Amino acid sequence: MLRLGVVLILLFGLLMNKAYADDMPAEQKLALAYLDAYSKNEFSKVEQYYSRESIFEDKTAKRKYKGRYRIINFLKRARSGILESRFQIDHMFNSGSLVVVIGSQYYRGPGEQFGKPGKIIELAIPGVTTLTLDMTENQVKEHIDLLDYQTMTDQLLTQ
Repeated sequence: MLRLGVVLILLFGLLMNKAYADDMPAEQKLALAYLDAYSKNEFSKVEQYYSRESIFEDKTAKRKYKGRYRIINFLKRARSGILESRFQIDHMFNSGSLVVVIGSQYYRGPGEQFGKPGKIIELAIPGVTTLTLDMTENQVKEHIDLLDYQTMTDQLLTQ
């Protein structure tokens, strides 16, 4: 009887997750697929989401790149040596093709990039990412990051 209860609870949980995924707007599904490839540094997948007109901007760092080639080259340079990265989403919503993602970007990598040679650094950088999507082409028109680099600086002081 206990086994049947556990099986039913697990089955109910699986069905609820599927129902949630089915209810998710297409824009958010596309954003999640893109962010998954982006956080895993799967550049061959990520570049499929960009066109010649795509824009990637980190407003806090005052960096802006336009076009698939320039964006991918920047990402490869910025993430070289990173051992692990992921995007922790705390909240996501959309208004049409504009998707807003609130969460943290996690990085683990060599300290040399941050003036801490010989150490492995772990960072959690909170922020907001906005994605303007082209749903016809399944591409990202614009990716804008607003990241809290002060938190990153504070974390580096303790490592």
